[in-house]
Amino acid sequence: MTTELAPPLIELCNVSLVRSGRTVLHGLNLRVEDGEHVAIMGPNGSGKSTLIKAITRELYPLFDRNSHMRLFGQETWNNSELRSMLGIVSNDIEPFCGRAITGEEAVLSGFFSSVGLGRYHEVTAAMYVKAAEVMEQLEIAHLTERLVTQMSSGEMRRVMIARALVHAPRALLFDEPSNSLDVFAQVELRHTMSKLAQSGIALLLITHHLPDVVPEIERVIFMREGRIVGDGQKAELLTAEWLEQLFGCPVCVTEQDGYYHLVS
Repeated sequence: MTTELAPPLIELCNVSLVRSGRTVLHGLNLRVEDGEHVAIMGPNGSGKSTLIKAITRELYPLFDRNSHMRLFGQETWNNSELRSMLGIVSNDIEPFCGRAITGEEAVLSGFFSSVGLGRYHEVTAAMYVKAAEVMEQLEIAHLTERLVTQMSSGEMRRVMIARALVHAPRALLFDEPSNSLDVFAQVELRHTMSKLAQSGIALLLITHHLPDVVPEIERVIFMREGRIVGDGQKAELLTAEWLEQLFGCPVCVTEQDGYYHLVS
């Protein structure tokens, strides 16, 4: 008896994308399998943010009959349905700081892809139960009634992870997750990412911070100037030779307990 394999999480074939009249992604070919943990790294301006916006359907690639972009095996998506399968954890929390939103409301808003809750949102009993479950899972139940504006950046980041988890997605996309966090919050975040990976959810990490690549992530993809310039096992690519080429400066790389650190 044969078991049908799940389609890949991401499949890009010869994908290019133009922003403001300039090509910023150049013929990308990329395949990320369902359940795989992957880090995409590169300097500022390498095209990482544009790739994220293409994956989340905020931007669309150039049309080409010899090109395709599939997520979970599909080329066309209703964005709300896609969000139920691919949770997005962004470091942009400013929209949640403009009005009084509690931790619970921020998490519940993940069901509606909104910033907080409006009077037109119908929150069911099952939604309240799920929000409580994920907040308990992430050890932030004590933030249920606290206003977002009264949280630390680390607490708010975990609320955003809970918000992405309410749909029980098959994968989480982390966009530069440790930006603006202090050292303690960075350590907490990385422990949370490891726990999520061990629970079976796939991780897609976009970062230029080497320590964000938690031990569970084995594959690393390097981007520079809108192109993929490296793709392979973490131990093979997270070396001084590769990283000097990627970032354009001399570096020293150390590894401890599965975490890599960059010293320029």
